[in-house]
Amino acid sequence: MTSGTKRILILIVGWAFILLGIVGLFLPILQGVLFLLVGLIILSSEYVWAHRLLTRLRERFPKMGRTADQATAKAAAWLRRISGLGKTD
Repeated sequence: MTSGTKRILILIVGWAFILLGIVGLFLPILQGVLFLLVGLIILSSEYVWAHRLLTRLRERFPKMGRTADQATAKAAAWLRRISGLGKTD
């Protein structure tokens, strides 16, 4: 996968989670805050404002920050496995 394609995919997925989070704030069946956090984690690799906001949230809510770090590590391992970067042939 080229870096341009990867960046576009990250942006689409990140913004989709942000939009789902906004909708989830108004609908009782969706966890809006969870989707917003996931979207911020994804977009923080591409946007400085998202990284700063996520840093401020981690400082204000340390437990949420630890959970986000664990989720980020799991997601990175999952992405490596799917993309085939972690395989040794």
